[in-house]
Amino acid sequence: MNQPLKGKFAVVTGGSSGIGLAIARRLIDDGADVVITGRTAVKLNRAVMTLGEKANGVVTDVSSRASLDELYQQIKTATGHIDILVANAGGGIHAPLGQITEQQIDEQFATNVKGVVLTVQQALPLLGQGSSVVIIGSTSSFDPGPAMSIYGATKAAVRNMVRSWVAELHGSGIRLNIVSPGPTNTPSLRAAFGDKAEEGLAFLTAKSPLGRIGEPEEIAAAVAFLASDDSGYVNGIELFADGGASQT
Repeated sequence: MNQPLKGKFAVVTGGSSGIGLAIARRLIDDGADVVITGRTAVKLNRAVMTLGEKANGVVTDVSSRASLDELYQQIKTATGHIDILVANAGGGIHAPLGQITEQQIDEQFATNVKGVVLTVQQALPLLGQGSSVVIIGSTSSFDPGPAMSIYGATKAAVRNMVRSWVAELHGSGIRLNIVSPGPTNTPSLRAAFGDKAEEGLAFLTAKSPLGRIGEPEEIAAAVAFLASDDSGYVNGIELFADGGASQT
């Protein structure tokens, strides 16, 4: 079995469910040892059990510098380095203009923007020549759709941060790339539509040039490529894994 990530050590934030869990599973299948993070211990432990012996979990709040520092201190003690960092933790809240609350703004920016900044920044001492950072963006960065303006703004911010960081890390040997999924078949997507989940999924399916929404494993495959040495000359891109929706 080909294992392009054998001997690599990876961290996946928000790895206890959905896309994050699929990413962790793919990295493990490709040979990496993986630490996943999440905010809920029970859910995190359940995910670790499903992933097997090459996975560990650490309860972490990515919006807290102290929490991330604790995570990275544990990793420093255990391995001393990070080969692959996947900043996946994040989420969106449906709220149309006129109904957006301060709490919704604060929560989304805290996780999706501040959380990404701190996840990458606090990991820098453990990253080095050949390390790959993959940040999970979204097609909502330029096409948020109705009621997703705040979420879209957070993902647009991430794209601009990466543009700046690539220049700032010139000569470090650290690569930073974004994978931006389109609608993906996860429990959180269905939950976002509430009692209109089937209608929402039908709308997204009809909108897709491929006539379907994505699966978490397909997003994970894109991440695995950017994490591997096969993409060693790929730096600063935004890879859209959206069935072509961003091109129409």
